[in-house]
Amino acid sequence: MKAELLKRLFRAIASSDTEAIDKLTYLVIEEERKKGHTLLADQLDNIKKKSQKDKPTSNGKPTSVVSDNLQALSELPTSKRFNLPLVTVIPREKLRHQMVLPEAIEKRFQRIEREYAARDRLAHYGLRYRQKILLYGFPGCGKTLGAERLARNTGLPLLKVRFDAMVSSFLGETASNLRVVFDKASEEPCLLFLDECDSIAKSRQDTQEVGEIKRVVNTFLQILDEYEPSSGLLVAATNLNKSLDTALWRRFDDLIEVPLPGEQELEFILKQTLSAIEVGSINWFEIIKQMNGFSAAQAVRVAQDAAKRAILDREGLVIQEHLEEAIKEIKIY
Repeated sequence: MKAELLKRLFRAIASSDTEAIDKLTYLVIEEERKKGHTLLADQLDNIKKKSQKDKPTSNGKPTSVVSDNLQALSELPTSKRFNLPLVTVIPREKLRHQMVLPEAIEKRFQRIEREYAARDRLAHYGLRYRQKILLYGFPGCGKTLGAERLARNTGLPLLKVRFDAMVSSFLGETASNLRVVFDKASEEPCLLFLDECDSIAKSRQDTQEVGEIKRVVNTFLQILDEYEPSSGLLVAATNLNKSLDTALWRRFDDLIEVPLPGEQELEFILKQTLSAIEVGSINWFEIIKQMNGFSAAQAVRVAQDAAKRAILDREGLVIQEHLEEAIKEIKIY
């Protein structure tokens, strides 16, 4: 914290100037956030909000609730034509972070988190932490979960791009919306998440794509080159990695294939999901054999469906039959 700001804050405290204290504490929080000290800034912000939550406004609502709502409405980037929000903010309490990965892939996620935590030390030696990450793999393998896990473990707010609002049929509007989102994300630390990024990054060699899509891809590549996150992260995800423009790959600092779970991972996911209910004698080897090729999301669904069957049958005990029936239903689709 700058010395002059610290002096002003202490003077305000000494004179009990509540208005000045509010303004100065806000400046302190924003200064720490700009430095990339996101966790500290969030902690200070929470302390400030707790002290304000009991102060009523003229409409009877706490000041912290009113200011938060106004801030959320004013800061989210919107499309110019329809004024639709271009991103969705995922609250921290809703971020999932428990992932079951092969050891080699787990270490790569941990490396991103460790580099982010040590970004100031790396910068001292002229090194930059991994800022732009591409996750790819089969549907349901955990790419979205991976982005949420990185946001939670780095303390960054997660901004998920809404491609339903981003992509427009009007000439040049998609590219314009794209720039608005990246400009906003570069202003303060956040994790900008582009799920199913293939919608704006398809190969320009594809003869079936129209000229507008190719212009959007060119804009996206240019933005990636220019994008310098403010102590944040950019995470893109796709199921259609073979459809991506070849020039896109080298724009990322790390490329991680999130694989289908192996036998050990499948068994762990099943047992972890069923941990809240009693489980009978299960031939896990046979169950896992029947789930060959299942994604992590499908494994979770098998366990949840089996648990529901056990509860509805008024047994409260998951048996082999419950799991096998759930597996068969998923295989139909």
